[in-house]
Amino acid sequence: MLRKILSLLHNKIFIVAVLILIQLGVFFGIVFQLSEYFVWIYFLLIALSFIISVYVINRNDNPTYKMTWVLLIMALPVFGGLIYLLFGGQKVPKELRIRDNQAFSEYKEIIWQNAEIMEELQNSDTAAFKQANYLWKNAGFPIYKHTETTFFPIGEDKFTVMVEELKKAEKFIFLEYFIIAPGVMWDTILDILIEKVKQGVEVRVLYDDAGCITTLAPDYYKVLQGLGMKAKVFNPIKPRLAIQMNNRDHRKILVIDGKIGMTGGINLADEYINAKERFGHWKDCSVMLKGEAVWNLTLMFLQFWNYDEKIKDNVFDFKPDFNEFIDIENDGYVQPYSDSPTDNENVGEYTHINMINGANRYVYATTPYLVIDNEMKTALTLAAKNGVDVRILVPHIPDKWYVFAVTRANYQPLIEAGVKIYEYTPGFVHGKTFVVDDDMAVVGTVNMDYRSYYLHYECGVWFYRSKVVMDVKQDYLHSLAKSHEVTLEECKNVKLPVRIMRSILNLFSPMM
Repeated sequence: MLRKILSLLHNKIFIVAVLILIQLGVFFGIVFQLSEYFVWIYFLLIALSFIISVYVINRNDNPTYKMTWVLLIMALPVFGGLIYLLFGGQKVPKELRIRDNQAFSEYKEIIWQNAEIMEELQNSDTAAFKQANYLWKNAGFPIYKHTETTFFPIGEDKFTVMVEELKKAEKFIFLEYFIIAPGVMWDTILDILIEKVKQGVEVRVLYDDAGCITTLAPDYYKVLQGLGMKAKVFNPIKPRLAIQMNNRDHRKILVIDGKIGMTGGINLADEYINAKERFGHWKDCSVMLKGEAVWNLTLMFLQFWNYDEKIKDNVFDFKPDFNEFIDIENDGYVQPYSDSPTDNENVGEYTHINMINGANRYVYATTPYLVIDNEMKTALTLAAKNGVDVRILVPHIPDKWYVFAVTRANYQPLIEAGVKIYEYTPGFVHGKTFVVDDDMAVVGTVNMDYRSYYLHYECGVWFYRSKVVMDVKQDYLHSLAKSHEVTLEECKNVKLPVRIMRSILNLFSPMM
């Protein structure tokens, strides 16, 4: 059975690739069939490439992304413009943008911000108020108190508690994950979900098609539906010539009864709990919320779920009575948020930059990929030059060699400015955390790379004066003790061919 499923997975990838290649072959075949008009076609394509270059330069877009496309068009002046029309252009399909804008408009009508909380922040900490206000005004997610928080420094810890909480579910369970893979973790969770369905609990599962293309059969959602669950695939992969399938659901969200929520970097696959070794020891993290702030996670899930439903849910059917949370001891301020590639607001990156710019003493960041644009590089280096202790923890054993090459290409200018770079010696770091000045932290799904900042749907939780802040810091320092600090001398001693290769890959980093 396992071999049959694996065969189906590889067939799907193979079929998509073959159909795209066939379409490309037919397309360029037509062009070459018109060879008798070569001179006219040649100058027409050159003119097209020039016009598109001017268009790209004048777009309101990330400068590095624009530079990469202009460079590619200049390198391939005949077909560069056509390649941009097919694979560049609008990074977000029009249908997806319209759908998201409509869902966001509906969502804005049912969410509100407690003005007293914002006033408290404004009176106590200007930097914290600005960050919370940014997320509320630009991402549409309010900040809460009356929320109990728990930080899980490793996947095994989250899995243990996740199993316990799933077994307690009484009304509904929402799961939204980038990757689901059969194994110890998912099989254990699936058994619980099957039992919960029998008990009358409503179970909904949403997973990303690209994230699961090598782990689940193409019609796996039908298997879950056959077990009594509601299941969907986000943005299914289709063999289209104009590939606009970059916008993936990279979020990881669990909601139980509207009272318990989890998010972070941990997917539902065995490597995330070290039950399966892929790239050495897998270091990841997650957070659990109990209380008012879970409502943001519930709405995030329902936004995605309802976009293609003819009869949409009444979201208030899934909202608990906030009076139940009054007795929860305040653990600081908690603000779950989501980032969409369709709104031209780079919430994930701007949240990171806000935290860097507001730091007085230190910024500790963890990311599996350090593929950053000039704006982020400037924020990091300026903070370090101002005397802020800026540290970044990345993997030592990578999952993608070419992305790791770009990560290492960014070391030298950062280190020269005073940023400290550490590689996690035991293996692969997949956590995505920021912690600043013992006051604020972020735990979520946002990597420090172009895909997370500009292309993917992401989510996270911003904490202010919560115990999670110090938990993240202590875990960070514990990880540094197992890590190697990269020196400037090591960067300068990299062999010339490797430096050249890294530099070339770095040019095309926005496309990775």
